Amino acid sequence: MTLDEYASCRVPTSDLSSEDLHRLRSLKSVGVVEKQGHYVLTARTVTGVMELSRIRLVLRPKFPIAGNRLIDWLSYANGQNGTVDEELRNWSLGKDGYAALVPAALLYECRLLLRRGLRRDYVRRQRVDTALRGRLNVEAQATRCFGAVDRLHVRTFEYEDGGWENLVCGAALATAAGRVSSPLLKHQLASTAMDFPNSPRLADALSLLARAQYSAPNAHYRPAHAWARMVLGGGGPNDLLDPYGFGAQGLLLKLDGLWESVVQRMAAEAAAAVGGRLAEDETDRIRTHGRHGSGTPYFRPDVLLSFAPPGASSATYLAVDAKYKNYAKRNVSREDRHQLLTYIAGYTDPANPLALVVHPDPQGPSSHRLEFQGPRGLVGRILVLGLDTRSDPRTAAEPLRTEIAAFAASAATGRPPT
Repeated sequence: MTLDEYASCRVPTSDLSSEDLHRLRSLKSVGVVEKQGHYVLTARTVTGVMELSRIRLVLRPKFPIAGNRLIDWLSYANGQNGTVDEELRNWSLGKDGYAALVPAALLYECRLLLRRGLRRDYVRRQRVDTALRGRLNVEAQATRCFGAVDRLHVRTFEYEDGGWENLVCGAALATAAGRVSSPLLKHQLASTAMDFPNSPRLADALSLLARAQYSAPNAHYRPAHAWARMVLGGGGPNDLLDPYGFGAQGLLLKLDGLWESVVQRMAAEAAAAVGGRLAEDETDRIRTHGRHGSGTPYFRPDVLLSFAPPGASSATYLAVDAKYKNYAKRNVSREDRHQLLTYIAGYTDPANPLALVVHPDPQGPSSHRLEFQGPRGLVGRILVLGLDTRSDPRTAAEPLRTEIAAFAASAATGRPPT
């Protein structure tokens, strides 16, 4: 069953078990309303595939990043800096949609590891041998062999490929093989998993990743482990962006969350290049006082940049908000205008009341400026930037870098940009 983003469909009551309903409601990826004899499912901003007891639910995005580019954007959002091999651009999305990309990326990275040769290290082992190699396990020898001299329980260190790095890859490959629907990809994942050491339990593999430490000898495992985290995390809407999730029979991606992560990294890198930084201090927030209760919630944009020119007594701020909306063809909504004007009033310099809205545009880069005038003059400006999702993230970020550089220059000179 295919369901487009924000669309609804009817599902007979008999097709959804109580376990299915619990999963759908706990993941909050689909709205579920019970009617007489059926359920109404309403998709949200989550896309991907869910394997339910009787149906396979495919959630398609209404405003997607092109499939042959999504791998670049996922890598960028996860902080990977390497150039993606051209071979990856030939991956077919198939009926799994975006969900098939992550197992394919994992397979590709693990095959690179095999071609390079799996890392070997000394691994603690306990075994029974006829010769004493290592240290004798006295307790096991006394309680299990009753003094037999031809069966020695020994503790030893073996130089082999059973280190944690390879165990994680094996577990991820085996898990991915059980989730994909493509027979070819399933076979490739399963056969590659056999080239890695015996896979630990899923919980053990996640525990190994949680304690992961990298150095020069194993740094080349990072890309494979990044995709392994996504596969092993398993099915939650944020699993592709959150290193640790929980197991489920599916793979989902929250595209608005992906877009926020991409824009945050783009803006932070652009600001750092011109002497700015991310404003993350407690004082860099608009707070609400006087509410009922003791809380003081705050307003904060997706990205708040701070620029402190030499000799300036205070920093100048620029608010950048990521919107997964088609603002190239639609007007900025009233709610978003009010939100951005609040950021302008609370954060920006009255001499340059500017905020940025950054949205994806699969038709190419775009921009337009909104200016708000009131009885006392200029209230604020909102620059709406559309970034080209057909290109790689670093190329697509060029309009954002240009605008942030212009804002930084105006903060240094005290004159608003032209």
